Amino acid sequence: MWNGFSITQSNITPALHVTHKTLHKKAVKMFRVSLLDIQRASLVCREVASCVVLPGEEGEFSVLDFHQPIVSCLKEGVVKIDEKQPVPIKRGIARMEGNELFILVEQ
Repeated sequence: MWNGFSITQSNITPALHVTHKTLHKKAVKMFRVSLLDIQRASLVCREVASCVVLPGEEGEFSVLDFHQPIVSCLKEGVVKIDEKQPVPIKRGIARMEGNELFILVEQ
């Protein structure tokens, strides 16, 4: 009891939970992603994403909006763009610059 108000975990948690979800939805940032198959000289996908997971040579890593500029070799694995269907690759290279991620792959 504090100054006549009773505060318990059960009566404050729901309000905080809703507020957190609302803030999270507003805070989602996006960036452009282009995935190209160099063997077929074709565009696999071009879209806007909030997170991309790549199979780097040192292990999987995530790229978010305004990631530091990076060039990374990719090993066999899958490219995961948000919650969409993963794209299997044999190898490739990824470059993040500005707010754009370019991924060149062999499928």
